[in-house]
Amino acid sequence: MTDKTLSIRVIIGSARSVRFADVMTAWVREQLAGMSHIHVEVLDPRELNLPQGHCTDVAPAKRLRESLKSADAFIVITPEYNRSYTGALKILIDSAYEEWNAKPVGFVCYGGISGGLRAVEQLRPVFSELHAVTTRDVVSFSNPWKNVGPDGRLDAGASATTAFETMMARLQWWAHTLKQGRETTPYRKTA
Repeated sequence: MTDKTLSIRVIIGSARSVRFADVMTAWVREQLAGMSHIHVEVLDPRELNLPQGHCTDVAPAKRLRESLKSADAFIVITPEYNRSYTGALKILIDSAYEEWNAKPVGFVCYGGISGGLRAVEQLRPVFSELHAVTTRDVVSFSNPWKNVGPDGRLDAGASATTAFETMMARLQWWAHTLKQGRETTPYRKTA
């Protein structure tokens, strides 16, 4: 990777065996595919096998923290369950701390009528506590399952694509700016 390349972790916010998150993740990956200056890794709580408590010393949590540490930015794909985000996402987030510091987080959310925005609004103070910066611009899908074609792909439409481009422009600005800042002065040394 070059200095201009950004390493982004796409975080799936659902661990259910049957989940719409896979359709959303495929759409996000499709949007990112044309961005050659971005290296993408997907973090899936179903595959991470994180423990149910605050146990950061086990091997899955250590692998997660290593992946988060090497990232420049994050995109969280979150459904809205019961006006909030999922337990699986909470466990993933809480399995690390310093690895989130001084890095930007963008959101792609989905749900019923609110389009997942209530989940995002509850995630913002969580990431603030972790010293991460959330982008104002999000990509929100209200009832996206109504827009899935026979091929299983999401037909998101032009407005969603434009919203994603805007969110990515802001996420990349923060990622480059904060990366330069961390290289100049390690974040932990600012306290």
